[in-house]
Amino acid sequence: MLALTVEEALDHVGDIRRVLTRLQTLAALGLGYLTLGESTPALSGGEAQRLKLAGELDRDQDGSLFVFDEPSVGLHPLDVRVLLDVLQRLTARGATVVVIEHDLDMIANADHVIDLGPGGGAEGGSVVAVGPPEDLAGTTGSLTAQYLQRHLQAVH
Repeated sequence: MLALTVEEALDHVGDIRRVLTRLQTLAALGLGYLTLGESTPALSGGEAQRLKLAGELDRDQDGSLFVFDEPSVGLHPLDVRVLLDVLQRLTARGATVVVIEHDLDMIANADHVIDLGPGGGAEGGSVVAVGPPEDLAGTTGSLTAQYLQRHLQAVH
């Protein structure tokens, strides 16, 4: 079993409910390609965050705070959509979710954005814009706003 991927293992666990549920959760998080026996140090930061998240999804999250640092790194755009659905499931269960992110799909789907800048590294550190993505898109002086405005127009 340890040589199988999560997706492959789904066909082999039969009706062992706890195992099946956990494998389905991993697949829903976009981790279906991981090998069950893979060591955790070999995982990327985003994979490790999503793996930890798998154990939290079905719990009541009232009063919980989750902070994710670039969870979309390395994800295919379709997997980013899966991640967005998972984050929405957390908030629906009462959690507060803070995401540090550069992916425009992630930013466009946020309830509230705090844009730091005006650039990166030594060029950053100041709050440039704050608000819902639609409001932020019209902000001058924000690089994120420029890209977000184009992104929102392309999506709509």
